[in-house]
Amino acid sequence: MDQRADAHPGLLPVQGMRAGDHAFLGYDDDEANWGALVAYTRTGLARGEKVIVFAAPQLDPDAVRLRLDGTSPLLAEARGRGQLTHSSMRALIRPDRRFTPERQWERLREETSLAVAQGYRGLRAFIDMHWVADLDADVATMTYRESHAGHLFDGRPYNEVCSYDRRAFDSDVLDAMSDAHPRSLLSALGELRVLHADDSVRIAGEADHATREPFATALRAALDRTAGSRLLVDLGSLHFLGARCALDLIDLVDHGHRVPGASGHGGVEVRCGAAQAVLLRRLGSGGVRHLTLTEVAREW
Repeated sequence: MDQRADAHPGLLPVQGMRAGDHAFLGYDDDEANWGALVAYTRTGLARGEKVIVFAAPQLDPDAVRLRLDGTSPLLAEARGRGQLTHSSMRALIRPDRRFTPERQWERLREETSLAVAQGYRGLRAFIDMHWVADLDADVATMTYRESHAGHLFDGRPYNEVCSYDRRAFDSDVLDAMSDAHPRSLLSALGELRVLHADDSVRIAGEADHATREPFATALRAALDRTAGSRLLVDLGSLHFLGARCALDLIDLVDHGHRVPGASGHGGVEVRCGAAQAVLLRRLGSGGVRHLTLTEVAREW
């Protein structure tokens, strides 16, 4: 578990990537990286975006295509019609042979414009950062590229995941790269991550049967810590909220105001997406006097 990444203010699951997002993904498990790539790709295809995959250059391109296609016939169909494409950093910057941020930015802007001209809602790119060693780029150049790429994303229909193999980069470089990205992704699908603050708790990932216990534990800790004051439960980075976990949230808040002698709270605000708000209301959140829901625009 990467505690630095978990505390990142832009923490979110890979399924939450949207136009304008530039995200850091750290991995030390190849299967977890494949899972993130497939989820990212399928989400983009479902949203009508074009997807370019820049896999690690040491991998055989045909093997990458076969593996992706094998996860779903939808991916194979998307590749057949050109919505899903595979490339490399060498091919992207061609005919240039030396990597420069300016050349890469130019080409990514061109690819974004092309995707829109082809009728797609935008472009998303999954870039495995093993290309750095492959092109013999220095860390300073990479750092400059990552920290000065905002113009690719601001108001533009483009989003990008930069996937860093933690076994291939020094820890100080990884920390700097995480800080350079406005977004940081959970390292594996199905995870639940919790960030506690004085008057809030932020929960990211998936709250389902497998993560129900840590979800409830985090809520209990936050409610106990803020007894007598207000608490913000931020579910804005939660990809999935299961019915049982939603009931746990309602029951835990309600219970704190029903126990004789309990100080209760000045109020518990749950910040969540529209779908989560619908679920909570259907399960009875409106009957808990001290519980309020605030819908946020970002949806998974």
